[in-house]
Amino acid sequence: MAEVGYDPKRSKVSDDKLAEFIRSAVTGDLTEVPGIAARGAEILADGEGDDKVTNTYQLIGKFLALRGPDKTDHEVDSVEHCDKFWYWLQAKGINSNRSGIVNAIAEKVNTWIPGIYDADSYTDTA
Repeated sequence: MAEVGYDPKRSKVSDDKLAEFIRSAVTGDLTEVPGIAARGAEILADGEGDDKVTNTYQLIGKFLALRGPDKTDHEVDSVEHCDKFWYWLQAKGINSNRSGIVNAIAEKVNTWIPGIYDADSYTDTA
């Protein structure tokens, strides 16, 4: 089955790397985000206006901006929010580590804004 949307189980970021990122101060360097290497930073920086992301602050801002209501004024939940960010990364051309990047940013932001990310939404209930 093909990947469709965000799934934290597809993250290849180690627990240690994720914990280190969550604990660390944001420097602005996109490569500080687990899953983003130099080529990924170049891809994110390509574009114009709001589509151009050159630092971690802008990437976090993009994540937060995607939390708003959809076109029908339906307020998105954590799962929809992370999917929107995952698909935005895909549209930008990030072809690997998308789930790791989403997980890292969501977990980091959740420490500042508790409840914005609900990891329990992804636990198997079967």
